[in-house]
Amino acid sequence: MILITGAYGFIGVYLVDELRRQGHQVLATGRRGAAARYFQRRGIPYATLDITREEDFRNLPQQGVDAVVHLAGLLPANVERCEPQDYIRVNVLGTLNLLEYCRAQGVRKMLATTSYADVLNAWRVEPPTAADTPRDFRLTGDHAMYVVSKNAATDAILHYNAEYRLQGSIFRLPPVLGYGPHLTIYVDGKPQKSGFQVFMEKAESGQPIEIWGDPSAVRDVVYVKDVVQAFVKALRSEVAQGVYNTSSGVGVTLQQQAQTIVNVRSPKGTRSEIIPRPDKPNNLKPYVLDISSAQRDFDYQPAYSFYDMIMDYGREELAGTYTEFIQSRREA
Repeated sequence: MILITGAYGFIGVYLVDELRRQGHQVLATGRRGAAARYFQRRGIPYATLDITREEDFRNLPQQGVDAVVHLAGLLPANVERCEPQDYIRVNVLGTLNLLEYCRAQGVRKMLATTSYADVLNAWRVEPPTAADTPRDFRLTGDHAMYVVSKNAATDAILHYNAEYRLQGSIFRLPPVLGYGPHLTIYVDGKPQKSGFQVFMEKAESGQPIEIWGDPSAVRDVVYVKDVVQAFVKALRSEVAQGVYNTSSGVGVTLQQQAQTIVNVRSPKGTRSEIIPRPDKPNNLKPYVLDISSAQRDFDYQPAYSFYDMIMDYGREELAGTYTEFIQSRREA
């Protein structure tokens, strides 16, 4: 059995579906009542779990769990008022509670995620930023305490690897794109549409698309289905452990992103005009992440180019597989 925390999140629902397609027994966990209803309607085993409450772990299976995928956590500035203690309580102590569950029950494998902002000051394009790059992150801004907490959670997993022979892997993720309810971001607690969502909406209505900053700036983004395949392959691996960059490994310029979205999503005869706006600031640094260690240790091979991603986004949208999930998350 594979236990998944944060199963009601964007990556979580895709991962649950893929694992079940491949014949794995899955136990989804989460806190919200909407999560329980969503999984129960699909006949997917579900357990209520608040990772900050040690007593909740007593309700989990005491045997038969082969691996844990840890996707639960407090995201950066995703509430209007978020105290530093909240990040430590959820992301650090919650991870420690889960690690103790794994140790006590003899679960040998755990996969988790961390932020690519832990090496933000070291981002580069050529050569790509390596998985073993020493931490170099900002100590100011709305992501600072989030990154501090994710770093501590990562270190806790690495400690359990060394001390208790856990096979723990941590995926360093750039922006994960795909059809889902994740396209609102938070800056200092205030909701904003992501740049990807703005591009998509404007292209669909034929409105002009502005590219702020340098349109040739290169970014590395990844499709949700590639991330899911990375989890599936790492679960099979006997050698995977430590920190891995889990991205596309390929840089795409802002101009290329906008043009691809226009080509795929704009109505015929009403194509959006792309307007460079170098006079408006865009504070994101160019970067590409080196995925060679993930390729070596668990044969991670991203299948989706940016074009493929936008095409498959449309297919998922038309299929409606996740429409109920998206609506229930919005209402929650």
